[in-house]
Amino acid sequence: MPPELQCAACGTRYADRWRCACGQPLDFVDRPLPEGSPPIPTTLDTREGLWTFDEFLPIERRVTLGAGWTPLVDSEGLSPSKSRTESGDAPDWNCAFKLESVSPTGSFKDRGAALTVSRALACGAERLVEDSSGNAGTAIATYAARAGLESEIYVPADATAAKLHAIERTGADVVRVQGSREDVTEAAIDAVETGADWYASHAWRPSFDAGTSTIAFEIAAQRDWHAPEAVVCPLGHGTLFLGLYRGFRALADAGWIDDPPQLLAAQAAGYAPFVEGSDDENDRADGIHIREPVRADEVQKAIAETDGDAIAIDATATDREHERLHEAGFPVEPTSAVAPAALREYRERGVLADDVDVVVPLTGRAKN
Repeated sequence: MPPELQCAACGTRYADRWRCACGQPLDFVDRPLPEGSPPIPTTLDTREGLWTFDEFLPIERRVTLGAGWTPLVDSEGLSPSKSRTESGDAPDWNCAFKLESVSPTGSFKDRGAALTVSRALACGAERLVEDSSGNAGTAIATYAARAGLESEIYVPADATAAKLHAIERTGADVVRVQGSREDVTEAAIDAVETGADWYASHAWRPSFDAGTSTIAFEIAAQRDWHAPEAVVCPLGHGTLFLGLYRGFRALADAGWIDDPPQLLAAQAAGYAPFVEGSDDENDRADGIHIREPVRADEVQKAIAETDGDAIAIDATATDREHERLHEAGFPVEPTSAVAPAALREYRERGVLADDVDVVVPLTGRAKN
């Protein structure tokens, strides 16, 4: 039987369910932690992909596309003659980039999708439903296809043609929904509650956060079991943010690192529930257009416990940083650019000193 789930609010346990009857999200009852010292990084068998760290994971591998072990690279180039972009601006990020954009379906969502579809298979699911503005839908649809499962993906009616094409090519049924991002979610939930399909929600399923926690394991291993001082990443529903928090927290609890890093969020202006006074809508960072995150309380806890913060990035800053990234050799989507833009602003505000050791995930690649 798959691992049990439990509601933190009321304590009810389930063999499988996408949310508690009381309306709150569920988490795994047991949190696996290895015993003993961490392995020497060079001895890790990275051919196992995400399951290189199976001692931390509550789900057995059932489907994979080899996701994981994305590169961790210095943000600046090696040639002084190319230290400035065509626009004349020095990138000067002074951080390490974790290149999630090279994942099999083009984003960090591969991590969550691999574990969520593996969980679905363990639960006997035959048809999956997901709602997504793009990357999560692509990942779930792709891993469902790999597993031989049918899928139905609910998307905003104005989702980009490139993202829709990526989903449709998997053979998934695509349902376009008029209205807000919240309307898309409600349509998917209505379909699940009136049918027998398995809701593979990246926002609700704890398996998704378990998958994204592997990015923290990799960052630590790639740095010889030294966590960075800070991580700056985009925040919508918080699947990556919470994955980083849970992953680094697990490493600290296992004694593999000293302390989790400071977690600093980058939200899209107008879609920034963790930032006061965010009014202008950043239409460029559509991958994080979430006003009501499912696990908002957990995100707040992660921010508080790591002495973190959240800021809102507008469309102008997003476009400027997006251009800089492409000119520096990082072909990412606009949503990825909010994190380097936020890193710049955090330094300007004095939240981060120039010499602080920072990692920034570049979360998704450019779509043609």
